[in-house]
Amino acid sequence: MITNFFIPELNNHDVQKLWFQQNGATCLTARATIDLLKDTFGDRLISRFGPVNWPPRSCDLTPLDYFLWGYVKSLVYADKPQTLDHLEDNISRVIADIHPQMLE
Repeated sequence: MITNFFIPELNNHDVQKLWFQQNGATCLTARATIDLLKDTFGDRLISRFGPVNWPPRSCDLTPLDYFLWGYVKSLVYADKPQTLDHLEDNISRVIADIHPQMLE
């Protein structure tokens, strides 16, 4: 999926401005996966075994794991998007509607 979908999709973006973050789940940190992501993102990879280590139980990231992503997901999938375009529109809309007060 990374090789066939994700990396080609990055051609539409300035990768030098992007960071890639994944949690430290063992299934996501195979050596081949980490090497591929390092080749693509360089020092802008936050992951277990990456240049920037994923901080487990970080007080900064825990609210993202347990609140924000669940909140976003509940709104993104509320109308059961049936196409990739619909899903992308929902994600963009929900993220854009998050108020700074919620993040504080």
